[in-house]
Amino acid sequence: YHVSSSLFVAGFSNGLFSLYELPDFHLIQSLSISQQELSDVAINQSGEWLALGAAKLGQLLVWEWQSESYILKQQGHVDALNDLVYSHEGNSIVTAADDGKVKVWDIQSGFCIVTFTEHSSAVTACKFALKGNVLFTASLDGSVRAWDLVRYRNFRTFSAPTRLSFSSLAVDPGGDVVCAGSLDSFNIYIWSVQTGQLLDQLAGHEGPVSSLAFMPSGGALVSGSWDHTVRIWNVFDRTPTTEALQLQSNITDIAVRPDSKQIAVSTLDGQLTFWSLAEGTQSASLDGRRDVSGGRKSSDRRTAANAAGTKIFSCLSYSADGTCIIAGGNSKYLCLYDVVTGGLLKKYTISVNLSLQGTQAYLNSRALTEAGPAGLLDDKSEPSFNEDRRVPGAGRGDLSSTRTQPEVRVTAVAFSPAGRAFCAASTEGLLVYSLDNDLHFDPFELDINITRSNTLKAVNDGLYLRALIMGFRLNENFLLKRIFETIPLMEVTRLAKQLPTVYLARLIRFVAQTTSVSPHLERNLRWIEALLNTHGHYLKTNMPAISQELRVAQKAIKTIQADLARIADENVHLLDYVLSGPTRKLD
Repeated sequence: YHVSSSLFVAGFSNGLFSLYELPDFHLIQSLSISQQELSDVAINQSGEWLALGAAKLGQLLVWEWQSESYILKQQGHVDALNDLVYSHEGNSIVTAADDGKVKVWDIQSGFCIVTFTEHSSAVTACKFALKGNVLFTASLDGSVRAWDLVRYRNFRTFSAPTRLSFSSLAVDPGGDVVCAGSLDSFNIYIWSVQTGQLLDQLAGHEGPVSSLAFMPSGGALVSGSWDHTVRIWNVFDRTPTTEALQLQSNITDIAVRPDSKQIAVSTLDGQLTFWSLAEGTQSASLDGRRDVSGGRKSSDRRTAANAAGTKIFSCLSYSADGTCIIAGGNSKYLCLYDVVTGGLLKKYTISVNLSLQGTQAYLNSRALTEAGPAGLLDDKSEPSFNEDRRVPGAGRGDLSSTRTQPEVRVTAVAFSPAGRAFCAASTEGLLVYSLDNDLHFDPFELDINITRSNTLKAVNDGLYLRALIMGFRLNENFLLKRIFETIPLMEVTRLAKQLPTVYLARLIRFVAQTTSVSPHLERNLRWIEALLNTHGHYLKTNMPAISQELRVAQKAIKTIQADLARIADENVHLLDYVLSGPTRKLD
């Protein structure tokens, strides 16, 4: 109820809300916004916006009732998260869940950018291709799909000859092939990304394939199975060869170090082993059962210390520099280990929510009855305050539903490309842990004198450094592009030396992103060279904070190199022909 405007809003169990004007109780608006009951409503201070929430579907809506339009519309995953992956720039996270949806989240705002709903069953895995904005997902509906994150569309769908439920996924670093494994079959399926055709089926495992990963250096595929083996496949040979590494229990997950020299394997007995790929031998091992051991469920017959179900790691991820590894499993803990020493650096508690199973180390004996734990007893047969059963057959609600409590667990973990943050997919949702807690304002350091006209005046007066800084503060791409293209090449080195370091990361990213769309090849390369030469010491000292921008610049330089090499290869014979022709002396 909003006192100043005399507005009263009511949300109902069928997803309908109604807006009334008091004291006459005149109906102003009535609209259905959800398929489930509305759990909460609120009105802002001015009375113009209505906030509506539906807890079961994870919906949040902000509605402007006067213009009858949405101000904000967000929805999370309905079911449990299965996998997640960072984008190459580290500014977004992709999540896959049991509700069959794939969502892209912006890290800074926390909002969902786009949702893909083409899968008809649970999405079990998602991976990015190292080149381009291409995302691959695997699902229990028997398909592997490729998504274009520029146009937000599904441009390729891969399927096996027989109906399978895919549970693991790997993408070649070159983006040429995609591999998937299933718990229904012991084979690994390989498709061509360009044609969508099934290239090969790798046979060798004697149990379901639980995990797949390509070497970042390319060429080799690592697979883990329930047959207690990890196999390394040379998939690009004429006849694919394999090498088997024997372990003592079922494989739950595999992680490859970024330098492709080591792999980490988690098994069902709670062990975390490290293998050297060059020698094919085990280099280290650690027992994580004591570290990951979680709380006690209300149905457990044993104490939390003796329960075996929570003492396993189900997901692993190396840090960007390969010195640390993060591991999670069927408990409320995330464990961060040092790869060299094997020591536990830090243990994170993902939830203390008592409504979840496994968050308590000890149970209250008062909640235990002769029929079992009181929290799990079905009392649907007894009338409650919101049910009126005085008339026979007039029961309300879904009487077939049973009372269950979700278990706390971590299904996926991933480090950011810069190594300054990591995220985890848990029962509580998507959790992001970061070393950076500073706020990022956009526009940047704006004041009353920073205007578009003053910026253009500075360009016309030849004050290029001032104009460039003002352009970054305004953060308008077309204005930055105009300033950037106006600066003479002879001024590039001088401006690079005078540029404040606070704008260095922004300028490197801007130049790198401009390279893909700008025809000014020499200008872009000169800027990158000048910035690296003049600020090399600062970049080396602050490498973790600026590594994302350097990765974007490196990617742009590699793209230029590849384009020039392709053009040279296409015209080498024409140049040979022109140079080998007869020459005449000019008088």
